[in-house]
Amino acid sequence: MSENSNTKHAYLQQLNDIQRKAVTETEGPVLVVAGPGSGKTRVLTFRIAHLIQKGVAPWDILALTFTNKAAREMKARIEKVVGDRANRVWAGTFHSIFARILRVEAEKIGYPSNFTIYDSDDSKSLIGNIIKEMNLNKEQYNVNAIRSRISSAKSNLITPKLYVDDVELMSQDRIAKRPYVHKIYSKYVARCKRAGAMDFDDLLFRLYELLQAHEDVRKKYQERFKYVLVDEFQDTNHLQYSIVKKLVAYENSPRNICVVGDDAQSIYAFRGATIQNILDFEKDFKPHGIKVFKLEQNYRSTDHIVKAANEV
Repeated sequence: MSENSNTKHAYLQQLNDIQRKAVTETEGPVLVVAGPGSGKTRVLTFRIAHLIQKGVAPWDILALTFTNKAAREMKARIEKVVGDRANRVWAGTFHSIFARILRVEAEKIGYPSNFTIYDSDDSKSLIGNIIKEMNLNKEQYNVNAIRSRISSAKSNLITPKLYVDDVELMSQDRIAKRPYVHKIYSKYVARCKRAGAMDFDDLLFRLYELLQAHEDVRKKYQERFKYVLVDEFQDTNHLQYSIVKKLVAYENSPRNICVVGDDAQSIYAFRGATIQNILDFEKDFKPHGIKVFKLEQNYRSTDHIVKAANEV
């Protein structure tokens, strides 16, 4: 490596051997399994910086996170290596990035480009109104419980029609003495669409619908995002992983995807996050030469603390 090259890639000297491999093996599917304090954020950000230093256009890179804070920190770290080019990377939360795409493409699925985004209070208010209009018992049909049920359905790609046809879901609702959940769900979806509104789950659900139904749009974003990276992959749900696969798993795709996750830690199980996605990722991308890197050195805690945590 020349002196100029050494200077250009000086950031790689901050990494241990396994981190460096996880950063520099940029082609094809990569799974980075990393516990707390093992440098996974550094690996993810340096990997993006390394792609840019190699000549990849920053706007060809999609990096998905779970919080706005994580996205800001990611861009700040990348900027330290590559400068202002970091701001051209598509880096953000699943919801913010997908909302950005939907603002451009929403009319193809019957929504205005300036659609309203309902927050949790908006959603609960609408569900409460529907329950009241249907003269249902408010204690049996608790707004939070119904909203959670609808959210779970969307996260598993279950439309109102599929919900009615699902024997197990309908049976669960009857046992819970809430046999009209499917009707509330159907009315809720219709009201949102009529109002030109999407809730947070719709930002995922409707994007999947868009990519599924419109091949031209699907190809457009498959070609745009030449490299896809996902942070905290253990916190993704079925729907989020399904969308990611739509973007990278297509015919003749190089499948340049890197996911970083901790197989022992998930904080979003309540909303459908599952360790199964990490297992499925290994299985789904094994035929395409997946590389797995395990970051096992903890830089944040002492050996005593790490040992105790692992035993717990």
